[in-house]
Amino acid sequence: MRAEIRAGELLTEMAEKGERDSGRGNRNPTLKSQGATPKLSDIGVSKSQSSRWQQLAALPKEAMRIQSRAVRQCGVLLKQIDGVTSEPCESLSVDVESQHQGAVMEALGQRRGELVDMAADAQGRVRLAYRIPARGLIGFQGEFMNLTRGTGLMSHVFDGFAPVKGDVPERRNGVLVSQEHGDAVAYALWNLQERGRMFVSPGDKLYEGMVIGIHSRDNDLVVNPIKGKKLTNIRAAGKDDAILLTPPIALTLEYAVEFIADDELVEVTPKSIRIRKRHLKEHERKRASREAA
Repeated sequence: MRAEIRAGELLTEMAEKGERDSGRGNRNPTLKSQGATPKLSDIGVSKSQSSRWQQLAALPKEAMRIQSRAVRQCGVLLKQIDGVTSEPCESLSVDVESQHQGAVMEALGQRRGELVDMAADAQGRVRLAYRIPARGLIGFQGEFMNLTRGTGLMSHVFDGFAPVKGDVPERRNGVLVSQEHGDAVAYALWNLQERGRMFVSPGDKLYEGMVIGIHSRDNDLVVNPIKGKKLTNIRAAGKDDAILLTPPIALTLEYAVEFIADDELVEVTPKSIRIRKRHLKEHERKRASREAA
């Protein structure tokens, strides 16, 4: 209820801002200037009204931030059709450079996509048409951009239901999990850089069970990111190395929801977005893993 009230206030603020902007010749009128009522139900407007849609699409995220929600991994709704369990499928179209064609086709094949059509043009690009389960597209956007070095184009639309296919492979890399409460230390993160990419910066608040980075291997690794350097009264020339940290990966709600595995959650608070394990204690995670096996 509080989230709805706050979301309504946000819409009203956007509407008032839109009126002020419209007085200055803004070409993108917002809600109130269009005579809309500021409600959460207004999220179902047409996407053709791009400015209005972008503002409304941000409301569920803002509501989750206000309520400090934990978001689990996305899934699809199955349906029984003539006694057969069916899942939603998408008609996918990708436009890539020919040098990236093989990698993209391999990735889509692993996600249970079926190639429907392929056409090449004179500019060295290839257009691929696929029919793929909707769950196969969960988390594919980021992988697709990496595979095509940001040059690929992708669009998809709902294409009916089809019998459930085999399992879709999950994330290949494990994660780095904090084993302590406290503030992240630059020296500890510097030593952990060779293990993978970080989600946190020095000084960030951490807690046990929080995911702080992507492991370079396929298993999860429990680490201590708050361990400082031991100080002594002995000094030697050249012994102290400069701490050079790679910029961390900036977490967005969309990226985090695509990234997480079944045993992880996205924690959305008013000030930050974090990824955590469903079971914060290491012994609880081991017990849950044994029970699942």
